Amino acid sequence: MDFLRPGSEGRRLIHCANPKAQYLSHRDEIGSAIQRVLDSGWYILGEEVIQFEKEFAQFNAVSNAMGVGSGTEALHIALRALDIGRGDEVITTAHTAVATASAIDLAGAKPVFIDIEPNYFTIDAKLIKKAITPKTKAIIPVHIYGQPCDMDAILEIAQRYDLKVIEDCAQAHGAIYKGKRVGSMGDIGCFSFYPTKNLGAIGDGGALVTHDSHLADKIRLLREYGWKE
Repeated sequence: MDFLRPGSEGRRLIHCANPKAQYLSHRDEIGSAIQRVLDSGWYILGEEVIQFEKEFAQFNAVSNAMGVGSGTEALHIALRALDIGRGDEVITTAHTAVATASAIDLAGAKPVFIDIEPNYFTIDAKLIKKAITPKTKAIIPVHIYGQPCDMDAILEIAQRYDLKVIEDCAQAHGAIYKGKRVGSMGDIGCFSFYPTKNLGAIGDGGALVTHDSHLADKIRLLREYGWKE
C-alpha cells in the first residue's frame, strides 16, 4: 500500500510497508534458512519451524507456540480448540481486519461487534458487559497499531462470566501491557506473519501461543488433520 507524497506531483510514493526492503536487510540469513529447508526435504513444519516456535514462545514468555499457515487460521484453530462453534457468540471489536470476523464465522459462531475507546482505538471494555448473552462464549480483544487492549478489565469480565479470551495480536507483535507481552494473558494468543505485519514472513504465516499444554496439544492436532507423526 502506498500514498502519494503531498507536493510531489504524484511522482514519489511513501510506502506504508516495504517487505522487499525487510528481505534485503536480512537476505543472507533468509537465504541460508531457505537452503536448509530445501536440503532437508522437510517442507511442512520441520526443524526450522520447531526452532522458531521455541524462540517465539520464549520471546512472548509463554510455554507453547504453534506455527500455522496464517493469522486467520490461528484465530479459527483457537476457536475450535476452545470448542466454540455453531450457535455461540464471540464479542470482538468492529475496528479490526476482516480476518477477525471471518475466523469467527468460519468456526460457525456469530461475531458480536462493539465499539472502540477513543485513545488507543482498542475494544472499549466498558461496553463488553452489555453485549454478553447466554450464547456468549468468548471475547477476542484486538491489540492494534502496537497498542494493547485494557486486558485487566477484559480478563476480569471474562472470569466473572466464564468466558474464554483469545487475543488477536496480528498488529502488535512484541507489545507490552503492564510488563506482560500481548498474547500471554488470555487463554490463547494469535499472531499473523502476513508480509506487511510488524513481523512479516516471505509469504503468509501465523502462530498461536498459550500457557496451557493441553490446549497446545489440541492445537497441534487441529493444525494438521489430527496427525501426531
